[in-house]
Amino acid sequence: MSGVVGTVLQVVLVAAGSPLLIGVMRQVRARLEGRAGAGILQPWRDLRKLMRKEAITPDGTGWVFRVAPLLLAGTALVVAAVVPLVTTASPLDTVADLFAVTALLALGSVALALGGLDTGTAFGGMGASREMTVLALVEPTILVSVFALSIRVGSTNLGAIVGATLNDPLAVISPVSVLAAVSLAIVTIAETGRIPVDNPATHLELTMVHEAMVLEYAGPDLALIEWASAMRLSLLLGLLAGLFTPWGIATAGAGAVAVLVAIVAVAAKVVVLGVALAAGEVFMAKLRLFRIPELLAGSFLLALLAVAASFFLA
Repeated sequence: MSGVVGTVLQVVLVAAGSPLLIGVMRQVRARLEGRAGAGILQPWRDLRKLMRKEAITPDGTGWVFRVAPLLLAGTALVVAAVVPLVTTASPLDTVADLFAVTALLALGSVALALGGLDTGTAFGGMGASREMTVLALVEPTILVSVFALSIRVGSTNLGAIVGATLNDPLAVISPVSVLAAVSLAIVTIAETGRIPVDNPATHLELTMVHEAMVLEYAGPDLALIEWASAMRLSLLLGLLAGLFTPWGIATAGAGAVAVLVAIVAVAAKVVVLGVALAAGEVFMAKLRLFRIPELLAGSFLLALLAVAASFFLA
């Protein structure tokens, strides 16, 4: 029963807290840039405003354009229920496989890219092609970096990996974990469209990737996309925290107090990572488009080194 409650609570936490995380990150950037900022509740206000507007569908678009926001949000919610953020005793633990979670994340990205292509605009096609270029390098890196951690466990189940780290905390202090953590951190930035890979605050035609795919969306559809993007950021940061600093996550047989402590712990870790990411963006510039594959190829190389190290140091 505690596993069921923990799973429900972590879905609610991701769904309700993700816009707040975006608000905290924007507020941190504003303060570091000498601005007052709009407040951490502004993303929720934006979503509420968009939900009250009329949904507009461009002429010539089909069902792909309309389904893409729903699929993006749906896959994010499924991943929120599967990934061990609050508890490792989830009833969905049997399907919390590394390959399944990565495939769900890729499905959301592909759906949004197809939605951008369905508009038939130059910006939509440009953003979709850039998104697929990034995706082709990001998804294998996520698989390989987490696979490096799964070798010592003997399973690609995310709950099993987190549980093994809880039982042997010193395993985190190893070259394998360091290489995998750096690799996963880089691809998290790329997957969520943050600086230096993409700038979520710009609409400059020559540089935008994610924004180019969603220019034709409006109203509730745009609200779903923004909400799902915030959830994906929270999920990847939560996965990064859970794999390498899983302390506080509730295990099988844990009571209500342990689940509440786990909620506070995962929220604190995700906020710390989000604040660090936002602070780093202030002092970094966006990379040129043709330099992004070099960065992602470097992260993939780190992931391969982590896999090699896991065999040699086993």
